[in-house]
Amino acid sequence: MKIILASKSPRRKYLLELLNLQFEVQGSDIEETYSYSNPTDIVKYLASIKATDVAQHHNNAIIIGADTIVTLNGEILEKPLDQTHAFEMLKTLSDNTHEVYTGVSIIKKKDAKLEEYVFYEQTKVTFAPLEDEEIHKYIATGSPMDKAGAYGIQDDWGAVFVKRIEGDYYNVVGFPLHSFYQHIKSIEPSLFI
Repeated sequence: MKIILASKSPRRKYLLELLNLQFEVQGSDIEETYSYSNPTDIVKYLASIKATDVAQHHNNAIIIGADTIVTLNGEILEKPLDQTHAFEMLKTLSDNTHEVYTGVSIIKKKDAKLEEYVFYEQTKVTFAPLEDEEIHKYIATGSPMDKAGAYGIQDDWGAVFVKRIEGDYYNVVGFPLHSFYQHIKSIEPSLFI
């Protein structure tokens, strides 16, 4: 049974490769709009619509969709619109604890039968106090511009901003590897034999 990652994220591709699974990448171009306000509902819904969109084009496959958002005090911090927006986000995260939510949808499609398993992971991340100059240096690398919350924990500068995490590190990178492994081995145990 082939495996398809319904995400163009290089970070998710890298993390899935750590499990030594053979898979293809086919990102979804579906519009990411939602009417939910609860972060767990949002990430599960977006992961599901991405996986469902890609699943339309495949049979006898496992399709994996994912979506990550960052929240601070109940406010969703999506990808920054521009450098000024990235600066404002990082300034807000400075010396604060925020949450990272990733939703994952695993669709198993065999013949006409489709089964979907959806879950989410939450990790709390605490930033150290950030100086304006540090924030500007990080933004100048261009790295924050394609990431929810305007940072990547795996980046050089993004990594030094993080003082502490509670939960799955890989969830903050964009894919909760432990939870995914637990789910996928129960859904399709033959993948790891």
